[in-house]
Parts: sequence; C-alpha cells; structure tokens
Amino acid sequence: MAKLQRCLWHGDSSGMSRKDRAPCEYYVYLPDKLLGRSFSLEGRVSADVVDAESALVRFNTEALSLVNTEALARILLRAESVASSKIEGLVIGARRILRAEVENSMNGFTADPTAIEVLANIQAMVYGINQIEKNRPITVELILSIHKRLLAGTKLSAYGGRLRAEQNWIGGSDFNPCNADFVPPPWELVKELMEDLVAFANSEDLPAVAQAAIAHAQFETIHPFIDGNGRIGRILIQLILRRRGLATRVTPPISLILATWAKDYVSGLTAMRYVGEPLTIEAVAGMNTWVGRFAAACSRSVVDAMEFESRAQKIENEWRSRLKTVRRGSSTDLLLQKLVGAPILTVKSASALTGKSSVATGLAVTRLEEAGIVHQINLGARNRAFEAPEMIEAFANLERQLASPEGDTRKSKPTRGVPDRIK
Repeated sequence: MAKLQRCLWHGDSSGMSRKDRAPCEYYVYLPDKLLGRSFSLEGRVSADVVDAESALVRFNTEALSLVNTEALARILLRAESVASSKIEGLVIGARRILRAEVENSMNGFTADPTAIEVLANIQAMVYGINQIEKNRPITVELILSIHKRLLAGTKLSAYGGRLRAEQNWIGGSDFNPCNADFVPPPWELVKELMEDLVAFANSEDLPAVAQAAIAHAQFETIHPFIDGNGRIGRILIQLILRRRGLATRVTPPISLILATWAKDYVSGLTAMRYVGEPLTIEAVAGMNTWVGRFAAACSRSVVDAMEFESRAQKIENEWRSRLKTVRRGSSTDLLLQKLVGAPILTVKSASALTGKSSVATGLAVTRLEEAGIVHQINLGARNRAFEAPEMIEAFANLERQLASPEGDTRKSKPTRGVPDRIK
C-alpha cells in the first residue's frame, strides 16, 4: 500500500540561515512495487495504447524507405537526447550541438560546458540502446553504466553509476526538503525498488507502451540518483520500447513531445503517486491519465518524425538535382545519404561514414561545396569542417515545430525554449 511517511529533518547547520537550518518535518513517498501488480486500462486509454504501438511499428518498418535508415536514426537520436536534456534546463541549439559534436570527435574535447552535458546524454543513450536487443533483459547494472556515462566529464562525475546514499527532493529549498514539491523514498529503499522496477521492465504482461509509461513514472518516483534522473528515466523509455520490438531501428523522439507538454507531463507523473491501495478509483484514474498522455506523446512523435523524414528526403533530392549526375555507390552518392544525419563533418569523418578513401571523399566534399550544398567552417584554430546549412535548418525547425502545441510556433506560442530560426 503506497503511503506518505512523516520524517524529521535535522540538517547541517554550517553556512546556512536560521530558517534553512531549523528542524522541520516532511513526508517521503513510499510507492507500491510494480511486479505482479494488477493494472486496469480504461477502454479509451487501451485504444490510445494500441494506436501508439501501431504507429511505432509502422514507423520502424515502413517509413524508412525514404531516407537512409542509419542517417535518420542518428539525427532523431540526437534530437531525442537534446530534447531530454532541455526538459532539465540544458538548452542548446541544433548548430551549436552539431559543431560541438564534431569538435569533440576531432580534439577529444569541447570548450562548451552545456554541450559537454548534452553530448554525454547522447552518448549514454547510444550506449544504452546498443546494449538492448529484443528480449534481452534490462538490469540495474545496465542502468548504472548508462548513468556513469551520462555524468562523465561533469562536476558530478563522482556520483556517476552510483545509487544515491542520501535523501533527495524536488522543488523547494536547496538546503532541506521542508517545502519540497515531492520527496522520493529514503535511500535505503532505492536498491530494492530498482530491482523491482527492472523486473517489471522485463515482464510482458502489459502492452509495451503502457509498460514504458508506468516504468518511467516509477523511475521518476524512486529518483535513484543524485543527478540525471530525468534523462536516465527517458532513456529507460527507449530501452523498453527497443526490447519489446517497437523501436528496433529508429529512436522515436518522444522527449520532444514531453518537453512541449511539460505541465501535462509533470501532472501526469504526479497522478501516478496515489496513497492507499493500487486499485482504488483514484489510483486507477491517475494511472490511466498518465498512460493516456504518454501514448498520445508516442503517437505524435511518430507523426512529427515522419514529417521530418519527408523534409529530409526533399532536401536530399534537391541536392541531387543540383549535382545533375550522381553515380550509384560513388563517394558523392554515399556522402549525400550520410549528410542527412551528419550535417557537419570533416573529410576524415565523412570517409569513415562512407567507407571510401580520404582522397575520394575529399573530391566528393569539394563537389558538394561547389554546388553550394556544404560550405567550409573553422572549428578552433586549424580544424576545417564542412556544414550543410539546409539540413541544420531542418533540424532546428523540427525543434521549433515540436515546441508548439499546434506544431507551428508562428501560430501558437512555444511552451519551452527553442532555437532561433537559422538565417
């Protein structure tokens, strides 16, 4: 039975005001475990879940004939990771993250501190989904290893890959949980709750979309880490969808929608935190509210991803028209396919992507530059790279479109920070 447990706070008195160091009472939330619990989906919610699963399967099997699967997967994965970071306030535009990504690959570092954290999010998500194949189990150890990569290179790297050993909270003061919006379970219960969570994530009693929704909400409720809980929780969504076979080829940008629906996202998670028995009217209604919103986010993420895919294909076709003749399998042909997912690259990275020699790749890059498809930029003092502005603009416009409830920031105000239009 889920409940609120009264606790007393006696904080460290050093360097704090009298108000912040004063003892107080607060309530931690003790959730029910998931494995073996009965979940009752309402008819409309069940229909929404079926629609979401059908859309995800269709996108992963049918829509990918338009654009090179690997290139599309790369840019949607990047978009998903960036959006997930933005929910936690790490705001960075398309061109900035793409340049930082290339600079990091060339030099082994980037001087942009925000980019470092967002790149870590991308790398953590890539690592995580690469570990999961259909029916391969999700483990606490895997989640810890993803978290370690997420915090690598940040000021909190020492906490990477470690479950918290102290009380944390959301909202209120930085010094105590007295006026917090939500206080997760005590750290002593975290390991046990996480073991139950991964056992639930590996079950197949529920439809995958409902399972991912409930597991994500439980993870955010447990809040098992000092930092990075939101980003890891959103990676968990992708792990479950991939394991259940719904997102085996392309990562649907669900976090782009959750970032736009931030208020509904938070209130949906809150609705899952009932007090009492799990089958009370309030508990069942809260669960259905959240699962329905999550299913809707999945469905819209597919619609937006397919629209972006069409725009990307249109851009690639226009590039080919400018070049007039492109021999199938040539360095130029392969580079055009890869440029969709890597719109900023070097001759060296382009050679690695196409599998062609640096000489042949260099000639292909020159041809694209002469056609106005890419232009040269400098990253640092001596590093030469090439940028495809039309594809970067499409990436930025994807973010802008998804920041609006109506899908267009010119019609409805963005609900979150968005990059400026690229001129």
